Amino acid sequence: MFTIGCHLSSAKGYLHMAKDAVSIDANTFQFFLRNPRGGRAKAIDPKDIAAFRQFAPEHGIETILAHASYTVNPASNVPKTHDFALMVLGDDLVRMEETPHQLYNMHPGAAVGQPVDVAIDNIAAMLNEVLQPGQTTTVLLETMSGSGSEIGGTFEELATLIDKIELNDRMGVCLDTCHVWAAGYDIAGDLDGVVDEFDRVIGLDRLRAVHLNDSKFGLGSHKDRHARIGEGTIGFDALAAFTNHPKLRHLPYFLETPNEALSGYAEEIAALRAAHAEG
Repeated sequence: MFTIGCHLSSAKGYLHMAKDAVSIDANTFQFFLRNPRGGRAKAIDPKDIAAFRQFAPEHGIETILAHASYTVNPASNVPKTHDFALMVLGDDLVRMEETPHQLYNMHPGAAVGQPVDVAIDNIAAMLNEVLQPGQTTTVLLETMSGSGSEIGGTFEELATLIDKIELNDRMGVCLDTCHVWAAGYDIAGDLDGVVDEFDRVIGLDRLRAVHLNDSKFGLGSHKDRHARIGEGTIGFDALAAFTNHPKLRHLPYFLETPNEALSGYAEEIAALRAAHAEG
């Protein structure tokens, strides 16, 4: 089964997101648990959760991916920034248990004037504080483009960070195709090589989800600018080949492409499903 969806608005709740997903032939979706540029989060409606948990399996939705707010920076050593990140991550992981055994994705953070190793230690310390033995949620660290001081622009940085997490079995990686391309990993010209390198450095068992995006800029640009599938420098054929790779086919794929309406995602999903069926 090809599991593919896109980022959806959570404003009207879980059931509404699931119905939107089904309307565009998606069988998964990504969403923000709270304001992506702030810290506010709506109260969870138990009736909405119950309705979603009944509707989802009836329509083939097994996996969903929550995304942490962009303003969270667990790498920071600034007390206000640190405390905000700790509050958000801790609360988000409690909220995630309303939909057990799902995925929570986060940007690792930015060093901002600190040595990389210190920033990685800060992130690990925070994750060790918020991760709980009984939680069912898997936290995913996102591969980044390597812009500025952000952590996660190399597989080695993510591997180093994961190794410092005490509840290691609750950690995974979300690979963003635009980001790794911008970071210099040639998924269009040497996909097998990139897959092998990921497996050697991190381990493919850690790879739990993919953000499937084209890129407005070229290989190694270190610029995080998403493009619609087939309208960027990676190209449709390379991204379709990614979804058809024998070691990657089973993963859930999430579009974060610049579409203003669901119809745009529907077109991309239809094209990728057709290419996947042919693969």
